[in-house]
Amino acid sequence: MNIDLSNQTILVTGASRGIGRATARALADAGATVAVHYGHSKQAAREVADACGPDARPFQADLTDLADTDRLVEDVLDAYGQLHTLVLNAGVARSMPLDADTADWADDWNDTMHVNLRAPELLCRHALPHFQSKGGGRIVSIASRAAFRGDTPDYMSYAASKAGLVALTRSVARGFGDDGIKAFTLAPGFTRTDMAQDFIDTYGAHHVTSDLALSDLTEPDDIAPFVAFLASGQADHATGTTIDLNAGSYVH
Repeated sequence: MNIDLSNQTILVTGASRGIGRATARALADAGATVAVHYGHSKQAAREVADACGPDARPFQADLTDLADTDRLVEDVLDAYGQLHTLVLNAGVARSMPLDADTADWADDWNDTMHVNLRAPELLCRHALPHFQSKGGGRIVSIASRAAFRGDTPDYMSYAASKAGLVALTRSVARGFGDDGIKAFTLAPGFTRTDMAQDFIDTYGAHHVTSDLALSDLTEPDDIAPFVAFLASGQADHATGTTIDLNAGSYVH
């Protein structure tokens, strides 16, 4: 099977590290022009863009900020004139103990929802009219197994936000299929990223790997090829689906 994305422009949010970085590289390797979104890690994003070829560019937007988020898709369209796939990868996971100060808890809740759910919704709102005008497009959302099985009490907000992202993506698939728009969700389990490391530091490595059917932790490079495959158009009749990538933790 040959995946050729040479005529596609793809925006990857949260592309300066982790799954986003691996995804940007995989898409570029398949020939795509990659718009590398970052929030604050300018140098890291620049390095990813450099690795993705001469047409790749970094695009800054703080996804906790409404105005920043509102302009991101337009910035990409201004730069390239087209967008074929939107990869909703950016996410945050905040440990929020129940006994935390209410104001601090609310701030963490709001930031989690802003990045993990409100920003994807707003980005979709801007991408969908463009896709409609061009006869189609694709959205790939990176959710989490936590959307389906829940999470620890400290990470309930993370699980709730990812469940919302799944519902958002399925709604796009249901509502815009007649416009040629397809939407898919990937639901990784624990993946070796900086974000997961915070959880590992709190609960220990055994908690992360104890329920896996495989002997090793999922890597970002295990996720990225699925994004390239979905962007290629070779799985369009899977629109609305969720693909579990959790090292067999549901069946262990």
